[in-house]
Amino acid sequence: MRAVVTGAAGFIGSHLTDRLLADGHQVVGVDSFSDYYSRTLKEHNLELAFHRPGFRFKELDLVYDDLRDALAGAEVVFHFAGRPGVRAGRRNQFENYMRDNVLATQRLLEGLKGSSIKRLVFAGSSSVYGEAEGVPTRESASPLPISLYGVTKLAAENLVHLYAHNHSLPVVSLRYFYVYGPRQRPDMAVARFMRAVTLGEDVEVYGDGQQTRDFTFVSDAVEATLRAATADVEGKVLNIGGGSQATLNTVLGLIGEMSGTEIRRTYTAAAPEDHTHGSASINLARRDLRWEPRVSLRDGLARQWSWLAEEASHRVSRSNLLTV
Repeated sequence: MRAVVTGAAGFIGSHLTDRLLADGHQVVGVDSFSDYYSRTLKEHNLELAFHRPGFRFKELDLVYDDLRDALAGAEVVFHFAGRPGVRAGRRNQFENYMRDNVLATQRLLEGLKGSSIKRLVFAGSSSVYGEAEGVPTRESASPLPISLYGVTKLAAENLVHLYAHNHSLPVVSLRYFYVYGPRQRPDMAVARFMRAVTLGEDVEVYGDGQQTRDFTFVSDAVEATLRAATADVEGKVLNIGGGSQATLNTVLGLIGEMSGTEIRRTYTAAAPEDHTHGSASINLARRDLRWEPRVSLRDGLARQWSWLAEEASHRVSRSNLLTV
Protein backbone atom coordinates (compact mmCIF):
# COMPACT_ATOMS: atom_id res chain seq x y z
CA MET A 1 0.00 0.00 0.00
CA ARG A 2 1.17 3.53 -0.78
CA ALA A 3 -0.26 5.62 2.02
CA VAL A 4 -0.28 9.30 2.90
CA VAL A 5 -0.71 10.26 6.54
CA THR A 6 -1.48 13.91 7.24
CA GLY A 7 -0.68 14.97 10.78
CA ALA A 8 1.95 12.23 10.76
CA ALA A 9 3.97 13.84 13.56
CA GLY A 10 1.00 13.98 15.91
CA PHE A 11 -0.12 11.52 18.54
CA ILE A 12 -2.29 9.04 16.63
CA GLY A 13 -0.77 9.91 13.26
CA SER A 14 2.74 8.91 14.35
CA HIS A 15 1.53 5.59 15.78
CA LEU A 16 -0.35 4.90 12.55
CA THR A 17 2.75 5.77 10.53
CA ASP A 18 4.89 3.37 12.58
CA ARG A 19 2.35 0.57 12.17
CA LEU A 20 2.06 1.07 8.40
CA LEU A 21 5.85 0.98 8.02
CA ALA A 22 6.16 -2.09 10.27
CA ASP A 23 3.59 -3.82 8.04
CA GLY A 24 5.75 -3.13 4.99
CA HIS A 25 3.78 -0.26 3.43
CA GLN A 26 5.22 2.88 1.84
CA VAL A 27 4.29 6.05 3.69
CA VAL A 28 4.45 9.74 2.91
CA GLY A 29 4.10 11.61 6.19
CA VAL A 30 2.80 15.17 6.01
CA ASP A 31 2.88 17.68 8.88
CA SER A 32 3.14 21.44 9.23
CA PHE A 33 4.44 21.40 12.84
CA SER A 34 1.75 23.87 13.88
CA ASP A 35 2.12 25.87 17.06
CA TYR A 36 -0.38 23.87 19.14
CA TYR A 37 2.45 22.11 20.97
CA SER A 38 6.21 21.65 20.78
CA ARG A 39 7.82 20.90 17.44
CA THR A 40 10.53 19.01 19.34
CA LEU A 41 7.94 16.58 20.74
CA LYS A 42 6.44 16.05 17.29
CA GLU A 43 9.81 15.41 15.70
CA HIS A 44 10.52 12.90 18.45
CA ASN A 45 7.25 11.14 17.58
CA LEU A 46 8.68 10.39 14.11
CA GLU A 47 12.06 9.17 15.31
CA LEU A 48 11.29 5.52 14.52
CA ALA A 49 9.75 6.34 11.14
CA PHE A 50 12.82 8.24 9.95
CA HIS A 51 14.91 5.11 10.48
CA ARG A 52 12.63 2.85 8.44
CA PRO A 53 12.79 2.26 4.70
CA GLY A 54 9.73 3.31 2.77
CA PHE A 55 9.17 6.58 4.66
CA ARG A 56 9.22 10.04 3.12
CA PHE A 57 8.38 13.18 5.03
CA LYS A 58 6.93 16.40 3.68
CA GLU A 59 6.68 19.50 5.83
CA LEU A 60 3.63 21.08 4.24
CA ASP A 61 0.82 23.45 5.11
CA LEU A 62 -2.32 21.88 3.65
CA VAL A 63 -3.94 25.28 3.17
CA TYR A 64 -1.17 27.06 1.26
CA ASP A 65 1.33 24.53 -0.11
CA ASP A 66 1.27 22.48 -3.31
CA LEU A 67 0.13 18.98 -2.38
CA ARG A 68 0.58 17.27 -5.74
CA ASP A 69 3.93 15.63 -5.05
CA ALA A 70 2.86 14.38 -1.61
CA LEU A 71 -0.36 12.87 -2.98
CA ALA A 72 1.09 11.42 -6.19
CA GLY A 73 0.47 7.69 -6.44
CA ALA A 74 -1.36 7.49 -3.12
CA GLU A 75 -3.69 4.52 -2.71
CA VAL A 76 -4.97 5.41 0.77
CA VAL A 77 -4.95 8.78 2.51
CA PHE A 78 -5.34 8.98 6.29
CA HIS A 79 -6.31 12.54 7.23
CA PHE A 80 -5.28 13.29 10.83
CA ALA A 81 -4.01 16.84 10.39
CA GLY A 82 -5.95 19.51 12.24
CA ARG A 83 -6.11 21.77 15.27
CA PRO A 84 -7.07 19.70 18.34
CA GLY A 85 -8.36 20.63 21.78
CA VAL A 86 -11.84 21.56 22.94
CA ARG A 87 -10.70 24.55 25.02
CA ALA A 88 -10.25 27.53 22.72
CA GLY A 89 -7.96 29.34 25.16
CA ARG A 90 -6.60 32.35 23.29
CA ARG A 91 -8.65 35.00 21.53
CA ASN A 92 -9.32 34.61 17.80
CA GLN A 93 -8.99 30.85 18.03
CA PHE A 94 -12.01 30.31 15.78
CA GLU A 95 -9.94 31.43 12.79
CA ASN A 96 -7.29 28.85 13.69
CA TYR A 97 -9.83 26.05 14.04
CA MET A 98 -11.47 27.04 10.75
CA ARG A 99 -8.16 27.18 8.96
CA ASP A 100 -6.62 23.97 10.30
CA ASN A 101 -9.75 21.79 10.42
CA VAL A 102 -12.04 23.09 7.67
CA LEU A 103 -9.95 24.90 5.06
CA ALA A 104 -7.11 22.39 5.27
CA THR A 105 -9.56 19.52 4.77
CA GLN A 106 -11.17 21.25 1.79
CA ARG A 107 -7.76 21.83 0.17
CA LEU A 108 -6.83 18.19 0.66
CA LEU A 109 -10.14 17.10 -0.86
CA GLU A 110 -9.53 19.37 -3.87
CA GLY A 111 -6.12 17.74 -4.26
CA LEU A 112 -7.72 14.28 -4.24
CA LYS A 113 -10.56 15.15 -6.60
CA GLY A 114 -10.24 13.08 -9.76
CA SER A 115 -7.51 10.87 -8.28
CA SER A 116 -7.55 7.09 -8.21
CA ILE A 117 -7.26 6.65 -4.43
CA LYS A 118 -8.95 3.61 -3.00
CA ARG A 119 -9.91 5.18 0.33
CA LEU A 120 -9.75 8.41 2.32
CA VAL A 121 -9.99 7.71 6.04
CA PHE A 122 -11.04 10.88 7.87
CA ALA A 123 -10.12 11.22 11.54
CA GLY A 124 -13.29 12.59 13.08
CA SER A 125 -14.06 13.16 16.74
CA SER A 126 -16.62 12.25 19.37
CA SER A 127 -16.65 15.99 20.18
CA VAL A 128 -19.23 16.40 17.42
CA TYR A 129 -21.83 14.85 19.77
CA GLY A 130 -21.41 17.46 22.51
CA GLU A 131 -23.68 16.58 25.42
CA ALA A 132 -24.87 13.45 23.66
CA GLU A 133 -28.58 12.67 23.64
CA GLY A 134 -27.87 9.10 24.70
CA VAL A 135 -25.02 7.11 26.28
CA PRO A 136 -23.61 4.90 24.83
CA THR A 137 -23.91 7.17 21.80
CA ARG A 138 -24.79 5.77 18.39
CA GLU A 139 -23.69 7.24 15.08
CA SER A 140 -27.33 8.09 14.37
CA ALA A 141 -27.41 10.55 17.31
CA SER A 142 -27.84 14.19 16.33
CA PRO A 143 -24.45 15.93 16.44
CA LEU A 144 -24.65 18.99 18.70
CA PRO A 145 -21.05 20.11 19.37
CA ILE A 146 -20.43 22.50 22.26
CA SER A 147 -16.85 23.51 21.38
CA LEU A 148 -15.28 25.35 18.46
CA TYR A 149 -13.21 22.24 17.89
CA GLY A 150 -16.31 20.06 17.66
CA VAL A 151 -18.07 22.51 15.35
CA THR A 152 -15.16 22.60 12.91
CA LYS A 153 -14.57 18.84 13.06
CA LEU A 154 -18.22 18.32 12.15
CA ALA A 155 -17.90 20.81 9.31
CA ALA A 156 -14.81 18.98 8.03
CA GLU A 157 -16.60 15.65 8.26
CA ASN A 158 -19.51 17.07 6.27
CA LEU A 159 -17.06 18.35 3.64
CA VAL A 160 -15.56 14.87 3.30
CA HIS A 161 -18.96 13.35 2.63
CA LEU A 162 -19.91 16.22 0.31
CA TYR A 163 -16.88 15.40 -1.86
CA ALA A 164 -17.79 11.74 -1.69
CA HIS A 165 -21.26 12.53 -3.04
CA ASN A 166 -20.28 15.13 -5.61
CA HIS A 167 -16.91 13.77 -6.77
CA SER A 168 -17.12 10.02 -6.01
CA LEU A 169 -14.31 10.03 -3.49
CA PRO A 170 -14.24 6.74 -1.53
CA VAL A 171 -14.37 7.98 2.06
CA VAL A 172 -15.05 6.77 5.57
CA SER A 173 -15.21 8.85 8.75
CA LEU A 174 -14.12 7.53 12.14
CA ARG A 175 -15.26 9.32 15.28
CA TYR A 176 -12.61 8.56 17.90
CA PHE A 177 -13.46 8.63 21.60
CA TYR A 178 -10.74 9.83 23.98
CA VAL A 179 -7.56 8.17 22.69
CA TYR A 180 -4.67 7.81 25.14
CA GLY A 181 -1.32 6.06 25.33
CA PRO A 182 2.36 6.79 24.69
CA ARG A 183 2.99 10.13 22.92
CA GLN A 184 -0.38 11.49 23.98
CA ARG A 185 -0.64 15.25 23.51
CA PRO A 186 0.67 17.05 26.61
CA ASP A 187 -2.57 19.02 27.08
CA MET A 188 -4.77 15.92 27.37
CA ALA A 189 -5.97 14.80 30.78
CA VAL A 190 -4.07 11.52 31.23
CA ALA A 191 -0.81 13.08 30.03
CA ARG A 192 -1.31 16.08 32.35
CA PHE A 193 -2.15 13.86 35.31
CA MET A 194 0.86 11.61 34.83
CA ARG A 195 3.27 14.48 34.28
CA ALA A 196 2.11 16.22 37.46
CA VAL A 197 2.56 13.00 39.46
CA THR A 198 6.11 12.47 38.17
CA LEU A 199 6.97 16.07 39.11
CA GLY A 200 5.40 15.77 42.56
CA GLU A 201 2.88 18.50 41.77
CA ASP A 202 -0.82 18.77 42.52
CA VAL A 203 -3.01 17.35 39.78
CA GLU A 204 -5.42 19.91 38.39
CA VAL A 205 -8.82 18.43 37.58
CA TYR A 206 -11.38 20.41 35.63
CA GLY A 207 -14.78 19.97 37.28
CA ASP A 208 -15.47 17.44 40.03
CA GLY A 209 -13.73 14.53 38.33
CA GLN A 210 -16.97 12.59 38.00
CA GLN A 211 -17.27 13.26 34.29
CA THR A 212 -16.77 10.11 32.23
CA ARG A 213 -14.86 9.33 29.06
CA ASP A 214 -14.66 6.27 26.84
CA PHE A 215 -10.92 5.62 26.98
CA THR A 216 -9.47 4.14 23.77
CA PHE A 217 -5.89 2.90 23.76
CA VAL A 218 -3.93 4.16 20.78
CA SER A 219 -3.07 0.72 19.35
CA ASP A 220 -6.78 -0.14 19.28
CA ALA A 221 -7.50 3.13 17.47
CA VAL A 222 -4.76 2.39 14.94
CA GLU A 223 -6.07 -1.13 14.31
CA ALA A 224 -9.55 0.21 13.60
CA THR A 225 -8.08 2.86 11.30
CA LEU A 226 -6.17 0.30 9.25
CA ARG A 227 -9.22 -1.90 8.89
CA ALA A 228 -11.26 1.08 7.73
CA ALA A 229 -8.84 1.51 4.82
CA THR A 230 -9.85 -1.78 3.21
CA ALA A 231 -13.19 -2.87 4.72
CA ASP A 232 -16.49 -2.44 2.91
CA VAL A 233 -17.35 0.80 4.73
CA GLU A 234 -17.25 3.40 1.98
CA GLY A 235 -19.43 6.39 2.81
CA LYS A 236 -19.99 5.37 6.43
CA VAL A 237 -19.44 7.07 9.78
CA LEU A 238 -18.21 4.79 12.57
CA ASN A 239 -17.57 5.32 16.27
CA ILE A 240 -14.23 4.08 17.57
CA GLY A 241 -14.29 3.67 21.36
CA GLY A 242 -12.27 1.61 23.78
CA GLY A 243 -15.12 0.18 25.81
CA SER A 244 -13.50 1.51 28.98
CA GLN A 245 -15.86 4.17 30.24
CA ALA A 246 -14.60 5.59 33.53
CA THR A 247 -14.55 8.79 35.55
CA LEU A 248 -11.48 10.99 35.71
CA ASN A 249 -11.34 10.25 39.45
CA THR A 250 -11.13 6.53 38.64
CA VAL A 251 -8.25 7.21 36.27
CA LEU A 252 -6.45 9.19 38.97
CA GLY A 253 -6.95 6.30 41.39
CA LEU A 254 -5.36 3.87 38.92
CA ILE A 255 -2.43 6.22 38.30
CA GLY A 256 -1.97 6.51 42.05
CA GLU A 257 -1.84 2.71 42.37
CA MET A 258 0.75 2.21 39.66
CA SER A 259 2.90 5.12 40.83
CA GLY A 260 2.63 4.27 44.51
CA THR A 261 1.75 7.90 45.10
CA GLU A 262 -0.92 9.62 47.15
CA ILE A 263 -2.11 12.04 44.49
CA ARG A 264 -2.89 15.57 45.60
CA ARG A 265 -5.82 16.91 43.60
CA THR A 266 -6.95 20.46 42.93
CA TYR A 267 -10.45 20.73 41.50
CA THR A 268 -11.17 23.79 39.36
CA ALA A 269 -14.18 24.97 37.41
CA ALA A 270 -15.16 22.84 34.44
CA ALA A 271 -14.89 24.51 31.05
CA PRO A 272 -18.20 25.04 29.24
CA GLU A 273 -16.73 23.27 26.20
CA ASP A 274 -16.25 20.04 28.16
CA HIS A 275 -19.02 17.48 27.83
CA THR A 276 -20.06 15.60 30.96
CA HIS A 277 -20.25 12.00 29.78
CA GLY A 278 -18.84 10.14 26.81
CA SER A 279 -19.37 6.55 25.76
CA ALA A 280 -19.39 5.02 22.29
CA SER A 281 -21.71 2.47 20.83
CA ILE A 282 -19.26 0.49 18.68
CA ASN A 283 -21.65 -2.09 17.29
CA LEU A 284 -21.19 -0.79 13.74
CA ALA A 285 -17.39 -0.93 14.00
CA ARG A 286 -17.61 -4.44 15.41
CA ARG A 287 -19.81 -5.55 12.53
CA ASP A 288 -18.27 -3.67 9.61
CA LEU A 289 -14.60 -3.65 10.59
CA ARG A 290 -14.59 -6.96 12.48
CA TRP A 291 -12.80 -4.98 15.15
CA GLU A 292 -12.81 -5.16 18.91
CA PRO A 293 -10.81 -3.01 21.39
CA ARG A 294 -8.26 -5.22 23.13
CA VAL A 295 -6.51 -3.04 25.73
CA SER A 296 -8.20 -2.50 29.09
CA LEU A 297 -7.98 0.85 30.83
CA ARG A 298 -5.70 -0.49 33.57
CA ASP A 299 -3.30 -2.07 31.07
CA GLY A 300 -3.35 0.98 28.81
CA LEU A 301 -2.57 3.37 31.64
CA ALA A 302 0.25 1.09 32.79
CA ARG A 303 1.76 1.18 29.28
CA GLN A 304 1.55 4.95 29.14
CA TRP A 305 3.08 5.26 32.61
CA SER A 306 5.95 2.92 31.66
CA TRP A 307 6.58 4.90 28.47
CA LEU A 308 6.64 8.16 30.41
CA ALA A 309 9.14 6.72 32.89
CA GLU A 310 11.33 5.47 30.03
CA GLU A 311 11.21 8.87 28.33
CA ALA A 312 12.22 10.56 31.57
CA SER A 313 15.14 8.14 31.92
CA HIS A 314 16.31 8.88 28.39
CA ARG A 315 16.15 12.62 29.02
CA VAL A 316 18.33 12.20 32.10
CA SER A 317 20.81 10.05 30.14
CA ARG A 318 21.05 12.62 27.34
CA SER A 319 21.51 15.37 29.90
CA ASN A 320 24.34 13.46 31.59
CA LEU A 321 26.07 12.93 28.25
CA LEU A 322 25.94 16.67 27.56
CA THR A 323 27.66 17.41 30.88
CA VAL A 324 30.52 14.93 30.42
